[in-house]
Amino acid sequence: MAPLSLLEKAQVWLFKAVFGVLFTLFRLLSPRRPVMSGKKLPPISNPLLFVSATQLAKKIRRKEVSSVEVVRAYIDRIQEVNPFVNAVTKDRFDAALQEATQVDKLIEEETGGEEVLEDRLPLLGVPISIKESFALQGMPYTSGMVSRRGVVATVDAPVVALLKRAGAIPIGVTNTSELCMWFESHNHLHGITNNPYDLERIPGGSSGGEGSILGAAGSVIGVGSDIGGSIRMPCFFNGIFGHKPTPGVVSWENQYPPCTGRHEEYISNGPMCRYAEDLLPMLEIMAGPKAHMFSLDRKVDLKKLRFFTIPHDGGFPLSYPVSKELMDIQRKVVERLEADLGVQVQEVCFPELRYSFQIWNNYMGLPDKEGKPPQAFAELMGEPGRPVWPLWELLKWMMGKSEHTMAAIGLSLLEMTHVSKPSPFIIQQKEKLQKEVDELLGTDGVFLYPSHPRVAPKHHHPLFRPFDFTYTAIINILGLPVTQCPLGLGEEGLPLGLQVVAGKLQDHLTLEMALYLEKTFGGWRDPGAN
Repeated sequence: MAPLSLLEKAQVWLFKAVFGVLFTLFRLLSPRRPVMSGKKLPPISNPLLFVSATQLAKKIRRKEVSSVEVVRAYIDRIQEVNPFVNAVTKDRFDAALQEATQVDKLIEEETGGEEVLEDRLPLLGVPISIKESFALQGMPYTSGMVSRRGVVATVDAPVVALLKRAGAIPIGVTNTSELCMWFESHNHLHGITNNPYDLERIPGGSSGGEGSILGAAGSVIGVGSDIGGSIRMPCFFNGIFGHKPTPGVVSWENQYPPCTGRHEEYISNGPMCRYAEDLLPMLEIMAGPKAHMFSLDRKVDLKKLRFFTIPHDGGFPLSYPVSKELMDIQRKVVERLEADLGVQVQEVCFPELRYSFQIWNNYMGLPDKEGKPPQAFAELMGEPGRPVWPLWELLKWMMGKSEHTMAAIGLSLLEMTHVSKPSPFIIQQKEKLQKEVDELLGTDGVFLYPSHPRVAPKHHHPLFRPFDFTYTAIINILGLPVTQCPLGLGEEGLPLGLQVVAGKLQDHLTLEMALYLEKTFGGWRDPGAN
């Protein structure tokens, strides 16, 4: 790793000093949570919860099991685990059971055979959970904002509509971070969501409610969005699969907050699930008329791919170094690839990766084609009224009077330091990195990269290591497809995993790798098992 410059050393010292003071304030003034240590999720008792969505849909079509039975099994599991994890913020159990009854009736009356149903309604009768920042007609649509309490979606977001049209049955909406811009799912409207493997730890964010309920086996498939790692961090922390597609293919409309500036170039909506075989059919459905752009029907021979591994970012001074157990598991993946496939995995490094945060931060602040900058976070926090004053909001928080979380207030404070003109040096670093990575990957290359420097942290600890998300965020700015893959449990019983990244529109390569890694390392594990 490159040595720190004097300026970087000064930044590190200042950062540690400021966040040391904030940490002390937080510990002194934040309300105490109920103690969850020692508590554990109940183990899974219904075998239907161990079946992928793809196989459930097949069983429902063949009348081996009814949709009502499957939906009821997931309702029972949510009622069993949600008091522990607080992931589902609003259910639609009665409506889901009515829809399941209609599905079973449709299957009884279908005369065209199973193939017709599979082609027309590939997810018929399968329950699905939806991140609450997506519009789901008739359900809360708040993104964790107290000022949006009572806001109900009047339409479905396009991705939700496509999944419903494919036969999926929404059973509820799940928690997010406030305004979906933090990697802990906590807000003052719905509270804090817990990690199913350790209730004292975070499930990630902003799709943390999805990650948590999926990891807890309260759902089999779900929908997330990702502009800095909001699919991949929850999938990593909760031991499940997730895919951030190449941007610009899957619709991002009817989400809150909406995209402004150039955010639509970096945001991706994608599937989250416990079983790797569900990723591809879900992505194909979510992409709708643009699905052909992903070449998902192209056969992939892993033995013919070129593999690379990047063990760390080169040493960004404000984030944790990658832990030994995460570096070890990535090394084991390399060893298995070489042994199983007979390929050579080349270790590469890009010095520009140490500027990942600065690249993400600069590009997220760029104006759109008309020169209009992205909407300020303080404005979003203040809607429907005037923008908040971050320092005043911090004072209110210290008095226990703020409607906003410390994370949201911290982001609005950080925004005050944002310079309007992007750094020419950082733009140069990004362009150089983009060229190098695109040339490396081509149409047949894949690289492995850590998802995060450490396994799921304790609640609120990200406040004091806020830049650890840069391992996922840089992939958004590079515009690359990436699949998050679980790799078993570590020494503390917490999920391990890594990111598998390919060239633009080569999503089919990383999805095939997910199937291989699930078979090799065992995939998702029941958090309630002994």
